[in-house]
Amino acid sequence: MPIRLILGASRGIGHELARQYAAQGDRVLATYRHEADGPGLAALGVEALRVDLLQDDCEAVLAGALKGALVDTALIVAGVGGPQASEVIAPTREEFDAVMRTNVFVSMRLIPFLAAGRLARGAKLAVLSSRMGSIGGASSASWWLYRASKAALNSVLKSASLALASQDIVCLSLHPGWVRTDMGGAGADLGVEESAASLLRVVAATNRSHNGRFLNYNGEQLEW
Repeated sequence: MPIRLILGASRGIGHELARQYAAQGDRVLATYRHEADGPGLAALGVEALRVDLLQDDCEAVLAGALKGALVDTALIVAGVGGPQASEVIAPTREEFDAVMRTNVFVSMRLIPFLAAGRLARGAKLAVLSSRMGSIGGASSASWWLYRASKAALNSVLKSASLALASQDIVCLSLHPGWVRTDMGGAGADLGVEESAASLLRVVAATNRSHNGRFLNYNGEQLEW
């Protein structure tokens, strides 16, 4: 039975990814942060793990849950939007730290943890990025802190793809589309179910030739 690890599954896309993987009969381990989110996640038939991915005990919690099992697919979904300024306005230190720690530090911490013998050979390791992190494709200055964090996340993923290629790990940066979540808003193009289903298809279809790529939810390669 394939093992899927969803890091950041309290709600939104992460929650739906966990649901869809569980529905197809896979073993799913999914993390949540707040106690109130646990029952709904567990009701999906997944192994719900309460862990704050920013805290020092997160690796121990994850290692204990895996108990030596090797993960076939790991998706780092945790992320925050931060200030939505449409102009170039300096963030506060608290805003900067909150966005960068969640959107960048979590992956820089968990990728090495997973790479240290916790991924099956040929596993898929993906981060949930955003098209807004594309420097080459940028056409607006809005959400500039969020954009900077996702550009940094893309750099982290690219570096990981080079470091883990010898382990036959396929590292991917994924854009989920503009999705109707708390962050995306009610006017977004895609429902959570459609976005998650598309992402699962893209991840399943990738192979070693896709290592280190930035992919749209429809499989299109995006510009860094």
